[in-house]
Amino acid sequence: MNNTMRKLTLLFALLAAIFNIGCKSNTLQNNYLVLASEDVMSDEAWKEVANTIALKHNAEVVTFVELPREALDALRSHNPRYVAIVDMPENIGRDYVIDLHMMCREVDNDIYGDFMWGVITGYDAAAAMRMVDNSTEPLLVKDAVATIMELNSAKWFDNYAWVDDHTRGLWGYKNGRNGEIVTDTVAKEQVLDKFKELYEAYDPDLIVTAAHATQQNLEMPYSLGHIKPRNGKLYTQNIFTGEERDIVESGKRRVYTAVGNCLIGDMNNTNESMAAAWMNGSNVATMIGYVVTTWHGRSGWGALKYWVTNPERYTLADAVYINQQDFLHQQNEWYPELINERYEYCDKFMEELTTVANRLSEVLGREVDMNNAADWDMMGFWHDRDVLVYYGDPMWKINLQSVEKENDYTVNSSVRADKCVVTITTGANFSLERMAGDKFKQEHVLDLPFSYIFPERLVNPRLAEGQNWDAVVDENFLLVYNPEFEPNTTYEIVIEIGE
Repeated sequence: MNNTMRKLTLLFALLAAIFNIGCKSNTLQNNYLVLASEDVMSDEAWKEVANTIALKHNAEVVTFVELPREALDALRSHNPRYVAIVDMPENIGRDYVIDLHMMCREVDNDIYGDFMWGVITGYDAAAAMRMVDNSTEPLLVKDAVATIMELNSAKWFDNYAWVDDHTRGLWGYKNGRNGEIVTDTVAKEQVLDKFKELYEAYDPDLIVTAAHATQQNLEMPYSLGHIKPRNGKLYTQNIFTGEERDIVESGKRRVYTAVGNCLIGDMNNTNESMAAAWMNGSNVATMIGYVVTTWHGRSGWGALKYWVTNPERYTLADAVYINQQDFLHQQNEWYPELINERYEYCDKFMEELTTVANRLSEVLGREVDMNNAADWDMMGFWHDRDVLVYYGDPMWKINLQSVEKENDYTVNSSVRADKCVVTITTGANFSLERMAGDKFKQEHVLDLPFSYIFPERLVNPRLAEGQNWDAVVDENFLLVYNPEFEPNTTYEIVIEIGE
């Protein structure tokens, strides 16, 4: 997008926002704030990135020196629903992301995230600007490639291909919305080349991965070759022959969900990282990934589970956000004393586990058993809580395609004076199990509650008297645990709002 077109697009967006602003009783406006480092605002090219996304969303730019938390007073004053953090890759690392997670829960006094956020960055300012430009028009994902087997029904995609992470050498594909799933095998020496071939042929909107990784490489399942960064682009490295081959890119805008990879989301304070290369050479406009070594997986797999379970209702940013809130609620039920305490990450895994188990034992008043599944979840939730990063504009609408015959319930809400009424209407083919996630990746993420993100934030929401739902109500969302909904039924959840 050239500068003239960019300015016209942003002008129209600004005018639309102005003419659509309205006030509703007991709701808060869906506003946006841009945080930018002083390094960004002192560099003309990077400054244009911050100003462009601010103009795009009719937002103010607030500066900070080292960490976004320096803008906490401004966040409390503006109370935005969406926040973009614009910064150079050299400033972004593990601790930066962890602190951002913790800071986003400190705008008000509850335990939940107070806004949806995304980090706008890239290999250089030009890459960061492409991220902004590419996230202007909504994206409906149609084509995907993956290194996991959990999406192999391919029901959300027109075209899909993968290399399998459960059976070495297995790969498969589907061509066409109603195409047949076809599988085949290759020798272990060919897995890397097969993934490269599929990636280039299918030219995906979406990439989904889970395998060993670092800030400097992504391994194929079973460690059968590497994808690595170099000068802001990706290439493959064959471990059997030593051959290196550049990945051929079409320039298509993409989304990358690294739901189960260690460290790949960590910019590591350099533009020579995997994250920077995906966003630059591969034109990834939004990416999620871990900034630490992962072992439990609730954060990444949970976000994916919410997304595939709610393909029309939730954008990717919505899914990441609501998973985090469900996550926080469950953790708070176990040990509220630690909800604001930082996890201690160590280079030595057993040392880390021992430290965490000892701290949990203190809080729980009993010895934590690492061989007990429930205790393992308690440890894993704490590990995963603050370490999934979202790169991209959090307001960008990225959706999966809906699945025929699975649109089995609708959700609407209306604000009437001092009440908000959420109405759930189930169809004849409604499945409570499907609403709960259909056992998707159950070893990492148990059944999902009913969830709903309010179209506009509510003021001081709480369940109305006589409502007996096992619910969490926040200004941004509603969670209902064990709802026991039945087919062909309408349910109303009444929420009191206002002072």
